[in-house]
Amino acid sequence: MRTSRRIILALMLGAAPVAAPGFAFDGAPVKPGATLPMGSQPDAAQAVTAQALKKLPPAAPTATAVAAPSLNSLQYAAEGGHPVAQWKLGRMYADGDGVIRDDLRAFEYFSRIANAHAEDSPSAPQATIVANAFVALGRYYLNGIPNSKVKADTDRAREMFSYAASYFGNADAQYDLARLYLKTPDASRDDFRYGARWLGLAAQKGQHQAQAMLGQMLFNGDRLPRQPARGLMWLTLARDNAAADESWIRESYNRAFAKASDDDRAVALQMLEHWVQGKKD
Repeated sequence: MRTSRRIILALMLGAAPVAAPGFAFDGAPVKPGATLPMGSQPDAAQAVTAQALKKLPPAAPTATAVAAPSLNSLQYAAEGGHPVAQWKLGRMYADGDGVIRDDLRAFEYFSRIANAHAEDSPSAPQATIVANAFVALGRYYLNGIPNSKVKADTDRAREMFSYAASYFGNADAQYDLARLYLKTPDASRDDFRYGARWLGLAAQKGQHQAQAMLGQMLFNGDRLPRQPARGLMWLTLARDNAAADESWIRESYNRAFAKASDDDRAVALQMLEHWVQGKKD
């Protein structure tokens, strides 16, 4: 089901969430098996999942780093329909974390989560995992998976991001969706309006990449009224949370700080203090 712009706009303006549509994906199950509802999984399956997640290191560099029993336990729980195990395995195969990297297999695990839990309540315990699975699928659709049936499909990627952004309120999805709207070569005025709205929502939730992008646009007056102090504030927040490989964020902050006037820097500092205080309240 394609999410319409009208529905997205209504959600952004505060309308009640629409009913979650069912989704079907191209990835075939790794091993077909019966899926058990979250609340009715056998105690044994829940126990081995918890045990497996405790044993697995957060980032294992080689396949030998993951003990076979732990991997087997995760696979057992995943076949039983446990979304946490499916997510962990999906991330392992996507990152080559303890296993040989296999993007198609990762795509299949993420597809299982989305297929089984798309209609879960946004307040459900597993909602974050479900939303993240939609984001992961959207990113695969952006570029496709080489030598597989998963081809680059921007429209399909937009559907994945739209659903996670609107129904689950996922900040990463809101950022990815904003980039799709804002980076489109022939973006219309409506496209820009949607993109800017999603970008602002993600930034307010603390998504640091969205904060950096919004900060750049505000500081430079890029299709938005120029607000250098506010732009510098967002860039400062983004810089403080940037990953080691996100040099573009630090470079954007450094350029803005060098160009900012003393007054802009002082006002940006006041805004930061209000932001931090607001998060504490």
